[in-house]
Amino acid sequence: MCGIVGYVGTNKSVEVLLGGLRRLEYRGYDSAGIAVIDPAGELHTRKRAGKLQVLVDDLDARAIANGSTGIGHTRWATHGGPNDQNAHPHLGDDGKLALIHNGIIENFAELKRELLESHPDTVFTSETDTEVAALIVGLEYQKTGNLQLALRNIVARLHGAFTLLVLHRDEPGVVVGARRNSPLVIGLGHGENFLGSDVAAFVEHTRRAVAIGQDQIVTITADDVVVTDFDGNAVETDEFEIAWDASAAEKGGWSSFMAKEISEEPEAIAKTLLGRIHDGVVHLEELDALDYSLADIDRIVILGCGTAAYSGMLAKYAIEKWARIPVDVEMSHEFRYRDPIIDARTLVISVSQSGETMDTLRAVQYAKEEGARTLSICNTQGATIPRESDAVVYTHAGPEVAVASTKAFVAQVAAFYLFGLHLASVRGTLSAAEIAGLAGELQALPGQLETVLEQHEAIKQLAGWMVDTRAVLFLGRHAGFPVALEGALKLKELAYIHAEGFAAGELKHGPIALIEKGQPVFVVVPSPRGKDSLHPKVVSNIQEIRARGARILAIAEQGDASVLPYADVVIPIPLASTLFEPLLAVAPLQIFAMELAAAKGLDVDQPRNLAKSVTVE
Repeated sequence: MCGIVGYVGTNKSVEVLLGGLRRLEYRGYDSAGIAVIDPAGELHTRKRAGKLQVLVDDLDARAIANGSTGIGHTRWATHGGPNDQNAHPHLGDDGKLALIHNGIIENFAELKRELLESHPDTVFTSETDTEVAALIVGLEYQKTGNLQLALRNIVARLHGAFTLLVLHRDEPGVVVGARRNSPLVIGLGHGENFLGSDVAAFVEHTRRAVAIGQDQIVTITADDVVVTDFDGNAVETDEFEIAWDASAAEKGGWSSFMAKEISEEPEAIAKTLLGRIHDGVVHLEELDALDYSLADIDRIVILGCGTAAYSGMLAKYAIEKWARIPVDVEMSHEFRYRDPIIDARTLVISVSQSGETMDTLRAVQYAKEEGARTLSICNTQGATIPRESDAVVYTHAGPEVAVASTKAFVAQVAAFYLFGLHLASVRGTLSAAEIAGLAGELQALPGQLETVLEQHEAIKQLAGWMVDTRAVLFLGRHAGFPVALEGALKLKELAYIHAEGFAAGELKHGPIALIEKGQPVFVVVPSPRGKDSLHPKVVSNIQEIRARGARILAIAEQGDASVLPYADVVIPIPLASTLFEPLLAVAPLQIFAMELAAAKGLDVDQPRNLAKSVTVE
């Protein structure tokens, strides 16, 4: 989501900026722009909606003066639609300052009101939070006359996630950047220095890099780099060498888009939660668009296909528990062909990463014709399904390139859980304290998931040992059951081997007949904590299949010693409540499927016969 590049060096900034933006295209975007200070000290900007080539063609037709200082941006729309006006850079200080921004400034509306109160003649040319930042940094520069100090004084007032780059025509040869909860990396050159949202932005020019830490500011010139914290204290940095060349930059250095996207799952959850939980209170402003009260519905139907449907299954457990309302989960392609019973008191929630899944779109249209209210959960702004729905809750996972969904899945579940807590508040089925506690657990998930992803190499080794495996079974119970289904689907999609997910309680009703000596079985083990835990029953299942020769691969809560005697391999996950464990347990299964496919020499990003978005029914 969004790409950033900054440069100070020789008189070639336009070429460096466009080259960096091209290597950042994999991040996904809907507009692009640059700002350059020419040798005469004049500031030039150019920005266009659409693909980067639209901007390049514009610059070819109407060239701007080159220079030694510049910033560039590819934008994925959040505040305001994808058009020329909302594209970055944005200007401040009467057009003498240019600013670009990744992330979301949560309190931009408050800052905008303050700005209009103090400067009522302020003119806004866009709908973005970024322009507010540009204007207030520009006003601060008028007071300080120092770009680094002006930015430092302002970042303390900003809430949310952001990477900011700024330049000013009165300080040619200087670019200043700041970051909070959004990446920023320095590229160290000879007589030139770079900034980027990742190293792909400058790897063509240098492999020497320094990562900027949380709440830090960097000032680059052609010959110097200075890093401080937000209070202005000097910060020590560690240089590292980029281990790959520019040819791999599209994937940001990852072996595949899928590997990269799995690594982004904590960020995907965090961005989906961003701005939607305040002091333990969950509020989804998007639902204000609905023309009825959520308190009036008496039933929910969730529609999805494949991975999206499994996220809906997890939503069913959460919404029914928290909001005390019946929830059905249906495959979109079956829903409208069975004459379902729905009416004006039914809320139909569709879930689709692309927002263009034809089966789901048709099901949503059918639901509307029958008088049901419709809500969509989607990762793609402006897609058809959100437009057809009464309201939409967007996930902010960023573009997902790999066909097999990973980070979109966890973001969808996070969005569903937000909705469940919001609905519980509306219906009064949970107290404010209960909601705050659950919201806190939800906010803790990104950090917990980071620790799970640290086991990637161990899981890769496990997959390498199992490269000749012909079938794998997956067992789970309660919220672990959809995880088992998702683990099996990923293995089917990527490794092209037989894989099935079962509810563990169903084992003795048939599936145990599949168990033979050496049969690998992944078991999602619930937490042993809690009076209603299903842990003893799942451990009994493990003992039953182990007695028949199965090889047990358990995903279990860290410190769960009761599983150790019966499992051949244990993949530990952090302690979490029953409904939050799935967001931690699914990542090892995704990694396993990806690495097994890679070990077999298969294309993990584009599996055979599959497309990212199914746009035909």
